[in-house]
Amino acid sequence: MDEKQVKPGQLNIELSEDIAQGTYSNLAVITHSSAEFVVDFVRIMPGVPKAKVKARIVLTPEHAKRLFHALQDNISKYEAVHGKIKNIEGGGGPGVPMNFGGPTAQA
Repeated sequence: MDEKQVKPGQLNIELSEDIAQGTYSNLAVITHSSAEFVVDFVRIMPGVPKAKVKARIVLTPEHAKRLFHALQDNISKYEAVHGKIKNIEGGGGPGVPMNFGGPTAQA
């Protein structure tokens, strides 16, 4: 859609090819201050004791709450079609074992 074709009150969202590919993350670390929530998306690998943040998203508290509700809604819709998502033990703490599914790395 051309920018001139965007109707008043409508938002034209652009998605570049490199962003559309996505970034895999299997851990999210969430922190907050009085003014913002910070969500760091991390990819951890079995047996590797170090992991890098792959993306950081900074949100206002209002947007964080909107994201929370949007996730709740989408999870409900997903589970209605695919069944309940199993809960992960300790769900909320950083207790992710560094060898979460494979042998530890040796050189």
